[in-house]
Parts: sequence; structure tokens; C-alpha cells
Amino acid sequence: MANAKTKPGLFSLERRAEAAAHLPGVMFSITLGMAATFVSTVYGGPTILFALLLGMAFNFLTAESRFSPGLAFSSRAVLRLGVALLGARITLEQILGLGWSTLAGVTAAVALTIGFGLLAARIAGLERRFGILTAGAVAICGASAAAAIAAVLPRHATHERDTAFTIIGVTTLSTVAMVLYPLVAAVFGFTHAQMGVFLGGTIHDVAQVVGAGYSVSPETGDVATIIKLLRVALLVPTVLAIALLSRRAEAPAAARRPPLIPGFLVAFLGIVALNSLHLVPAAVQSALGDASRWCIVTAIAALGVKTSLAALAKVGRRSIVLMAAETVFIAIFVLVLVHVG
Repeated sequence: MANAKTKPGLFSLERRAEAAAHLPGVMFSITLGMAATFVSTVYGGPTILFALLLGMAFNFLTAESRFSPGLAFSSRAVLRLGVALLGARITLEQILGLGWSTLAGVTAAVALTIGFGLLAARIAGLERRFGILTAGAVAICGASAAAAIAAVLPRHATHERDTAFTIIGVTTLSTVAMVLYPLVAAVFGFTHAQMGVFLGGTIHDVAQVVGAGYSVSPETGDVATIIKLLRVALLVPTVLAIALLSRRAEAPAAARRPPLIPGFLVAFLGIVALNSLHLVPAAVQSALGDASRWCIVTAIAALGVKTSLAALAKVGRRSIVLMAAETVFIAIFVLVLVHVG
């Protein structure tokens, strides 16, 4: 019928107008990501933290309406794409090769750390969603986990501020752990393999795990990396559980609820499955890994632009203590696990 409503095509005027509206904010986010990567490459340090801080320096651009659509798109859609592409790093063979006792121990460490974060947040008088966000970041894979969890938590007034604080906190703590934890493991006289389990099971960000592990020995680095990838794999069930609980608790009965399983988690699982079946060539794996990193850096830069430094200062001392306590909890748990095992 002539007057029937049709979905706009991929190259329709409406789609092109939408893309044009997103372009300034997206391009600015990419530029900040490139600048952060340059600073990290030349001077060292975590790229994601630099991207966030550079973005925060341009917080005044939130008053410019032409940047808003692209910044919102980068901080949500581009972020979800980056998390989905993380699946290129993982295969089922790697995970099962660790053995069931290691799988159970690392899974318990992640689950108990998130439970501890929820309990500690409640005791400290902080919101439950903040406890989930910080504990998930500490337990799984640092800034990437914080970004993924934030993507499925219900939006609220302090959403960007809490996410930015968590990324700064977890990256700082991970950097300290990268330097300190090899010394701690040496005190206990761990073997290279045991040290790899400890470093991979406790340090927050993947890059810091790799740095700490290979600074000890190639064997320690290999074990630490695989243990860390297991924690990254646990991002899927964790984010799925959070999404389902948030969907049930936050959405009014009459409101349109989000999808039962977020699309980016389905994509993540699909890529892991293809990778596990050896259907993804090594060159494509590498390209997907690079694309994932660029998407996440771009998204974090956009998040930084949307975050006010003044608002971040209001997070408070209790929030800092909470993240430090979560970090100490998972470190002690894995330390005991390795020592007893």
C-alpha cells in the first residue's frame, strides 16, 4: 500500500541524516583514542586511563549539541561492539586446558568477589548498582568489565560518573598490583606456574597481567594470560545475570523491557564458538582483537567527555575504600587457593 509505513533502508535519507548527526562526536572520540594511544606508546602507561582523562578535559563539549549524538553512540554502541569482539581472544580449548579445579577456583573467586562487593557496598551505605559495577570490574577484567557491566545497568543520574570513577580506580589499582604482586608471590616461594595462576587470577586488566607475568618468566606469562582469559570469559555469564536481574527489578510492568540477552553478548559467544572451532584465521583473530581495543578506547574517550571532574570528586572516600577492599579480597582468596592447592 502506498501509505503503509516502511522501515527506512540502509542508505535512506533518514539513515544518512542520523549518520551525519553522529559523525562529529564519533570522530572526536576516535581522535581522543588515537591521542591516548600515542601517549601510551611513547611514554608508557594504560591507554584506557589516558583516553578517559583526555576525554574529561573536553567535558565542556557536552554543551555543544552537535557532539552529543556521536558521544552517546560511541559510549554505548561502539562500546558494546568492542566487548563483543573480545571473544576473538578466547577458545574453549584454552579454558578446558586449565583443568576443572582451576576453573572452579577462578569461578569461585569471581563470584565471591562480586558477592563481597555487594555486601560491602550495603555496609558502606552505597548503592547496590555501584557495588556490582566496582566488584565486577575488580573480579573480571578491569576497565573492559566496568564498561560492559555499565552497558547493561539501568541508566541513572550518576551513571557516567560512577563508570568513570570505576575505570580510573580499577586501572590505578591494577597498575599497582602489576608492580607489587610478583614480589608478594616471590615471598611465598611459588613455582612459575603457581605465580602465573596468582597473577592471572588477581590483577584486574589484561595488559597489566601480561606485563607482570612475562616480567617473571615466559611460563608465568603464559599461565597468567590463560587464567586471565578465563576471567574474561566469565564476563558473559556475569553480565547476562546482571542484565536479567536489572531487567526484572528496574523495568516497570508496562514498560518496554530490554532484550532478554543483549545482542553484544550473543555476538561475543558466537565469536568464541567460531574461534573454538578454528574457523577464524590467525590474521582475522589479530584484526578483531585490534578492533576490539580501538572500539573500547574510543568508547572510554567518549565516556570521559561526558564525565564532569567536579561530579567525579563527589564520589567520596567510601567508594575508594570499597574498591580497595574488593581488590584485597580477591588477592587474599586466590593467594590462599594457590597456597593450599
